[in-house]
Amino acid sequence: MQQGYRIERPHRPAAHYRLPALPSPGPARLPVSDNGTDLAEKADTAMYKDDEDRIDAAEQLAEHNPHAAAEAFSAIACDQAVGDQVRLTAAQQLADVDPSAAAPACLAIARDGTVGDEVRRSAAELLADVDRRAAAPACVAIACDGTVGDEVRLSAAELLADVDPSAAAPACVAIARDGTVGDEVRRSAAEQLAALGASA
Repeated sequence: MQQGYRIERPHRPAAHYRLPALPSPGPARLPVSDNGTDLAEKADTAMYKDDEDRIDAAEQLAEHNPHAAAEAFSAIACDQAVGDQVRLTAAQQLADVDPSAAAPACLAIARDGTVGDEVRRSAAELLADVDRRAAAPACVAIACDGTVGDEVRLSAAELLADVDPSAAAPACVAIARDGTVGDEVRRSAAEQLAALGASA
């Protein structure tokens, strides 16, 4: 047997053990109670596809954090980029969660000339329910706005007579003197004005 001779075996790479692939867990979903801040941010921003989704987020938030929900509803109601009906819905929800915070939101809608007449009137009526004194400026803004429909202007003046009679007279005068307003509405405004004078 020859000395110093060594048989070399072919090198084999070491086997690597591979762990079986695990299914992707997907995006983590926190419970609403742990994720309240996130919901508030979504309700307060344009992270959703549409306005309705922001309302839904605020409603979910109301179940766990009414204070944060009130802030979210207020942000939606005061956002001019949001649709009229959604803004009104947010104001209504806000009145349920925090009535004291609803007044500024309702006033913002009622005074916004870009909002539809009926929604502005509804906001003023809601405002009268939560804060009668604060409803007066909203009613004045609608009643004295020549771009608003005649009937809506008259109803705002009538609501104003209920919440603040002293402020209703100028609104009635504005309608009665407006030649672009229909005759029947002008006459009704004059009659409302006469009634205010009789009760003064």
